[in-house]
This record gives sequence, C-alpha cells and structure tokens, in this order.
Amino acid sequence: VALKKMPLCKRSRKELIVSEIQVMKENRHPNIVNYIDSYLVDEDLWLVMEYVDGGTLTSVLVRVFIEEEMIAAISRE
Repeated sequence: VALKKMPLCKRSRKELIVSEIQVMKENRHPNIVNYIDSYLVDEDLWLVMEYVDGGTLTSVLVRVFIEEEMIAAISRE
C-alpha cells in the first residue's frame, strides 16, 4: 500500500476532499490506483491507496514527454 498524508488545515475546501474520497470508494477499476481506506489523525487526513511502482503521475509527467496521441490513448483506457 501507499500512504498519502494530507494536512487539512491548509485546505479551504474540505467538502471537495470528502466528495473525492466518496468517488474513489465507489469506483474500482484495474487501470486506476484504487482507494483502500482513510484515517483522520489530528489535523491530517491519511489516505491508504494501492501502491504503484514508479512514483506519482505528476513525477512521471514532469520527466517524460508524451505525445498527444499517447495521452488520448491513456485517457481513453
């Protein structure tokens, strides 16, 4: 698993986070990182997600150039 720690004190739209968690709970697919559970610890929200080797999508996108056709194929899947 992977843990993501999100400080809630810095988030002005907590209802958006709750809504996003609800969507992740209800939708499971083999091509996306799936939500497992979440915990409120003091002022932090800890998300438990499936572990994906290679890092975050953001870290991959800043290192790798992807052509538009490939982005379209990935998005379609």
